[in-house]
Amino acid sequence: MTSTSGSLPRFAALAAALVMATACARSEGAVPESHRAGHDAALRALMNDPGQWPSYGRDYSNQRYSPLTQVNTGNAAQLELAWHFKTGVAKSFENSPLIVGRTMYVTTPMNHLIALDAVTGAKKWEYVHPLGTTTVCCGPVNRGAAYYGGRVYMATLDGQLVAIDTANGHRAWAVQAVDNKKGYSITMAPVIVNGKVIVGASGAEYGIRGRVQAYDANDGARLWRWYTIPSPEEGGWWGHWSTTDPFGTPLNRDIAQEKRDSAQYADAWKRGGGSVWQTPAVDIARGLLVLTVNNPSPDVDGVVRPGDNLYTDCIVALDIETGKLRWYFQQVPHDTWDYDPISPPVLVDVKDASGRMVAAVAEAGKTGWVYVLDRETGKPIRRSDAFVEQKDMFTRATRQGVRVMPGGNGGSEWSPTAYSPQTGYMYILGLNEHDMYKLRPEKYAAPASYLTGVWYSAEPKKDYGSFTAVDLNTGHIAWQDTVPHQMVGGAMATAGGVVFVGTKDRRFLAIDARTGRILWTYAAPAGVNAPPVTYMIDGRQYVAVAAGGNLQINAPRGDEVLVFALPVAGSRDTSFAVPASAGSAAAAILSRR
Repeated sequence: MTSTSGSLPRFAALAAALVMATACARSEGAVPESHRAGHDAALRALMNDPGQWPSYGRDYSNQRYSPLTQVNTGNAAQLELAWHFKTGVAKSFENSPLIVGRTMYVTTPMNHLIALDAVTGAKKWEYVHPLGTTTVCCGPVNRGAAYYGGRVYMATLDGQLVAIDTANGHRAWAVQAVDNKKGYSITMAPVIVNGKVIVGASGAEYGIRGRVQAYDANDGARLWRWYTIPSPEEGGWWGHWSTTDPFGTPLNRDIAQEKRDSAQYADAWKRGGGSVWQTPAVDIARGLLVLTVNNPSPDVDGVVRPGDNLYTDCIVALDIETGKLRWYFQQVPHDTWDYDPISPPVLVDVKDASGRMVAAVAEAGKTGWVYVLDRETGKPIRRSDAFVEQKDMFTRATRQGVRVMPGGNGGSEWSPTAYSPQTGYMYILGLNEHDMYKLRPEKYAAPASYLTGVWYSAEPKKDYGSFTAVDLNTGHIAWQDTVPHQMVGGAMATAGGVVFVGTKDRRFLAIDARTGRILWTYAAPAGVNAPPVTYMIDGRQYVAVAAGGNLQINAPRGDEVLVFALPVAGSRDTSFAVPASAGSAAAAILSRR
């Protein structure tokens, strides 16, 4: 057993916490108020155990960093398939599995929740959500679940939040969190803190008014709601009428005309968009819930929505207990390019301009920059070098069309980044697209699409993907590799010095976190477009990823969960394996720019 697996007394304490949490959850079908502190303590104990992966980003920081070291730069080339499981749902597979104790919890497209033995892959149970009316822009995806107090919590495409008993897969309760008949849906993995299940709403392409909501983990009662689009009584969404982004880049706005139009479009906020469809980070010490708010509605024609359109395109900090706004930072005021920040925010400690270490939040934007903010105030610390190509940015769309890089799919799309405290690098999946933007007038008619324009790749043969390590202490690029297709899915870093990531063309890669050198590749049965995780059971480290392709970039579809480990005697399975020593094969996957 390696030192990272924890001592036996620590494991015993963790097991006791899990037993207590599960027993309380089954007491008369509910979680007594008096046991909530115990459930919170048990969840944080899981997050502190290197062998577990109990939340979307592993812990509240969203770093997607594991302290495990058994798999490292010296032996990653020996990884082999330990087991695989076919879910039977082949759509667009973006799940990040949870591992709690010896069980893996996987959500699939169309809202199936499956419990698997994390060592063997044997199915324990499956919950199939009866799906109602749905309106979704980017496929029937579900990005993951949340664990708390002997239950697993899943949000659904038809806007429900459900609590499932981990012992048997039976539903404990369900609530309708948003109106699925009016363009709302939920695709995010919830996060649970202080007994509150936090979810946001998708649907900004359909003229919704976005919101974030907290529900009691016990019975599903709503505890608070924060609207991402403030009403006039709440201060309105006009903002500061900014002519530049926060770093002085001109936005090419006609502020005078917008102000003249403001009375005509005074009610635009009611359908102003502002989805929240990525898992927030949580700063327990400061009582902060840190999240990203997405694009305004309609997407392309900003004439019908004058003003900065708060709080769209923002990184936002809310008070965990009340849902009240603590601070916000708007990356792109009055966005008309779909440049919303949709990769999850990550809590880090970085050097500020004076060299002092400060608590920060970092997010890789669709604009192609990483934004690093002071966590106390939301004030910017730095903006990174561009990690994708940028050409004619912030040029406004016309009827005839304009070409802009990056396009509305990235920069960084929804793919969660990884951060390694060892290197200080953030690892980012990138999309380099030459997009054409055209205005296309349309009237709002819920729940129909409300874009007022289109964008599409003008030169698809020139589009490509990138995987970039950005030094958050300087904002400079440490290394960057490219692939001949867009990258969507997610990354994961480990204390073994390895970063894992997948590609559209069915490859799963282990990469040296400091240098970008490929250590190992694996040819999967479908596109690997989901974020990897890692865990340890009985002294053996496993690496897991969903291989099911992706609708957004038209990656080959499939339905499998793949789990890898270093070999043990008599266990070797070389199905799909590609030798890491095959230099020519590795060179064909990634190329250094």
